[in-house]
Amino acid sequence: MKQKLIRFMNGRYGVDSLNRFLLGLALVLILLSIFVRISVFGVSLLNLLGLAALVYAYFRMLSRNVQKRYREYVRFIAVRNKVTGFFKNKIWYLKQSRQYHIYKCPGCGQKIRIPRGKGRIEISCPKCRHKFIKKS
Repeated sequence: MKQKLIRFMNGRYGVDSLNRFLLGLALVLILLSIFVRISVFGVSLLNLLGLAALVYAYFRMLSRNVQKRYREYVRFIAVRNKVTGFFKNKIWYLKQSRQYHIYKCPGCGQKIRIPRGKGRIEISCPKCRHKFIKKS
C-alpha cells in the first residue's frame, strides 16, 4: 500500500507550509461555524469558506504543475514574512523600551538606541555623525 501511495504522489507537488496553513484555516473556520451562525442562501458561510480552503489545499497537494504551486508558495512566504516581521518588530520595541530610549537621527533617520537614566546627553549618529541632544 505504501508503494502505491508513493507511485501515486510521484510527480505531484505534495505538502508545504501553505498547504498546512490552508488546512489549519479550514479547521478553524469549520469549528468557528459551530459557534457563529452566518448564513447566505441557507448555507453557513464559514462552513463554505472552510470547505473551499480544504478543497484548495488538496488541489495544491495533488497538482502536477509544480512551478505554479511553487510560485504560490513563494508569494505566501513573502506575505507571511511581512506580517510576522511587523509583529516581531513591535515585540522587539516593547522589550527594548524597558531599558533603552530609541531615537531617530534628525539628519538621516537612523534609529539609535540610548540607555535610560543617563540624563541629558549628546548623541552622535553612527551613520552620518550628526550630533543632537536628547534626554535618556
